[in-house]
Amino acid sequence: MAHYIGTPTSRVDGHAKVTGSAKYAGEFASRDLAYGSVVTSTIAKGRIVGIELSEAISVEGLIAVVTHENRPPMAGTDRAYMDDVAPGGSPFRPLYDDKIMFSGQPIALVLAEDFETARYAASQVRVKYKEEAHVTDLHQRLDQAKAIGTPPKPRGKADNALAAAEVQHTGEYTIPVEHHNPMELFASTVIWGADGKLTVYDKTQGVQNVQRYLCSIFKMKPDDLRVISPYVGGAFGSGLRPQYQAVLAVLAARALQRSVRLVLTRQQMYTLGYRPESIERVALGANADGSLDAITHDVIAMTSQYEDFARNDTGWSGALYKCANTRYSHKLAKLDLATPCDMRGPGATTGVYALECAMDELAVALKMDPVELRLRNYSERQQDENAPYTSKQLRECYRQAAEAFGWSKRNAEPRSMRDGSELVGWGMASGIWEALQMKTSARIVLTANGHAEVACATSDIGTGTYTIMAQVAADMLGLPIDNVGIKLGDSTLPASPVEGGSWIAASVSHAIKNAADAVRKELLALAKKMPDSPLKGAKLDEVMLADGKIVSKQYASRAVSIADAMRHGKVDRIEQEKSTDFKTLASYARNTHSAIFAEVKIDEQLGVIRVTRVVSAVAAGRILNTKTAQNQIMGGMIWGIGMALHEETLLDHRLGRIMNANYGEYHVPVNADVHDIQVIFVDEPDDIINPLGIKGVGEIGIVGVAAAIANAVYHATGKRMRDLPITLDKLMR
Repeated sequence: MAHYIGTPTSRVDGHAKVTGSAKYAGEFASRDLAYGSVVTSTIAKGRIVGIELSEAISVEGLIAVVTHENRPPMAGTDRAYMDDVAPGGSPFRPLYDDKIMFSGQPIALVLAEDFETARYAASQVRVKYKEEAHVTDLHQRLDQAKAIGTPPKPRGKADNALAAAEVQHTGEYTIPVEHHNPMELFASTVIWGADGKLTVYDKTQGVQNVQRYLCSIFKMKPDDLRVISPYVGGAFGSGLRPQYQAVLAVLAARALQRSVRLVLTRQQMYTLGYRPESIERVALGANADGSLDAITHDVIAMTSQYEDFARNDTGWSGALYKCANTRYSHKLAKLDLATPCDMRGPGATTGVYALECAMDELAVALKMDPVELRLRNYSERQQDENAPYTSKQLRECYRQAAEAFGWSKRNAEPRSMRDGSELVGWGMASGIWEALQMKTSARIVLTANGHAEVACATSDIGTGTYTIMAQVAADMLGLPIDNVGIKLGDSTLPASPVEGGSWIAASVSHAIKNAADAVRKELLALAKKMPDSPLKGAKLDEVMLADGKIVSKQYASRAVSIADAMRHGKVDRIEQEKSTDFKTLASYARNTHSAIFAEVKIDEQLGVIRVTRVVSAVAAGRILNTKTAQNQIMGGMIWGIGMALHEETLLDHRLGRIMNANYGEYHVPVNADVHDIQVIFVDEPDDIINPLGIKGVGEIGIVGVAAAIANAVYHATGKRMRDLPITLDKLMR
């Protein structure tokens, strides 16, 4: 029998994607479809005092213009707009009133018989404002920043220990606003049913989250609104929360009593959340032998005026390094911008960047190899909670990545390594993320012809969830993977949380395992009832499903085919739905880890930086699919290159408006920027975290990459760049 778990299995949805048969939210067709276009505010703060529609209304093919003045009824409480992952505060309500809270805010929805007409008519809407003074510059609000949430508990007396340390380092590291920029635009197609029921095709990471959100806003019954999202063209956290186009499309469909499609523009995507700018101040104190005695990490990040978005930037040192004295703080500054949101590796991507750059600077001050410094402070227990890890192979990550990279050949002196006219720099960093798992349900329907359908409401945002589900089900049911069909991304399917945080692979796999166990139990009961059954007297834990049979684990000759068992039992199908039931792990720390080594080559005269090699060794428990997991890590590494050298959302603070809201001017790595990338998966058995030993790999790929590159830039040039992105103008100053 073929085994699929742990093998480099190609994507089961690959054929649909490369042939174009996979449909995305903005591609579903319907008769009598109306098209929408959003009018957005041109000011950052103030009120609408008038909307002139005469020119728009005169456009042939126009159906309607919806504003806050004529919109249908919507819920009037903050609670009604709270989705499953909303931060604290007062959620944004599209087209609710005349108040403007950020530039690019939706203020009108134009509906027409075709998209081109809708967009042209939208350009004819004239709006008058009463403008108010705005602030979009984080540095102007630093003195008004306030502590939010509960940071990790301090240990010892960090400030005293820092002052007394033999070697000290203090640095301030800044990460700019960055945007997700998925290829697929956010879109919703709402199909109006004859009975008034709605089917919403939406770009989202959580169909049931969107369904609950929309039902709450429009006071609809769950049976009257279905959300479907079979394919997602990238999201990276931007689709965790419902976006405003879903609200506007449903609002329009209900008003017109016909189907509506609304696709946002690339520019409008820039108002849907982003990685917040943060200023990270890290101070380290160490003894002459390199052992850490003090760590402080203080962060000020941005949020909107109406919600308090924050993530854990500061506590990762407690999971990476031994230190008796630590102190952390996280403050938020409220600006006149849209609320930030999760972006691949939220909190860790930014916080670990600052921490790992600071560790490199400490290594320089100590005249110590950066790997050796980390090994001397290696944490066998999670320091903040004084808890053991379910598993931790970071030490082996350092060893394998360093060996593959050739780290032993590094000359530690800055500017000492060259390749012709280019300076060569080698840098490294650690990576860490959480190994989370969430309650999830799955349904298996097994038919007598040896085919199974596996269903769960979870999303596949391009990470390979279709394939993971098929692999696990095939192994658990003993079927060829081609005999397993997957249904996901539908709010009517068994319950699932939003897809994020690297928790779906572990969560849905165990839901499938539990459902498969129930199927096996039912099959065994049928097989035992057969005349002269070879499995008579067998217990459930003594049999498995393999090669289309239920078979004894000890005696392979004792077997009954699934088809025979179901036929004799006069059963056409077996259906089982089960949920995960993870045991409590409060006494353990659950993390994935990585070690990243990067090489840069820098033209000494021009300052042009090339990342020529990156090696990342990852310890993430049992790898379900080495092919799709490698895709995930490589994608994260490339995004880390972008974070280090390219990505920055630029605001004109006079207008409070984003200036580079497009692919042409928001720079991301392209093929010419990506050279030799190597991914190593370190063996990490973990029988504590869950029965299958799965941790998840979605986020860990990016964490630490920017720090490794920044450290390599210092090694090449002798110049320490703490302000991302590292561009040639900064390097040549």
